[in-house]
Amino acid sequence: MAARKPSSSPNRGYRVADQIQRDLAELIAREVKDPRVGMVTLNAVEVTPDYAHAKVFFSLLAGDAQETTEALNAAAGFLRNGLFKRLHIHTVPTLHFVFDRTTERAADMNALIAKAVASRSKDGD
Repeated sequence: MAARKPSSSPNRGYRVADQIQRDLAELIAREVKDPRVGMVTLNAVEVTPDYAHAKVFFSLLAGDAQETTEALNAAAGFLRNGLFKRLHIHTVPTLHFVFDRTTERAADMNALIAKAVASRSKDGD
């Protein structure tokens, strides 16, 4: 008996997540009118294997992270409906927005490194 071939390619989940990220970025910029949603950057989307749920990681240029998370999660149904019209997949995932502090942490680390390098060069003089 021959081995069963997987029903979908192994990269399909990544392609779907990538397409969701691109479409959501456009939908949020053009369609979401909530003033609590400011300058949002979508960093990543993680989709469950059954495509039932998607975690959407975002960062902010300015604004309150908690308020923006609440506003995006409140608009999740509206955004999911917008995705349904754009994506051609059987199941459009339920969206869960998560504030991503990675860029914040990276900036803090860069500042610490710069400070350490500056103090080391002073010590060396």
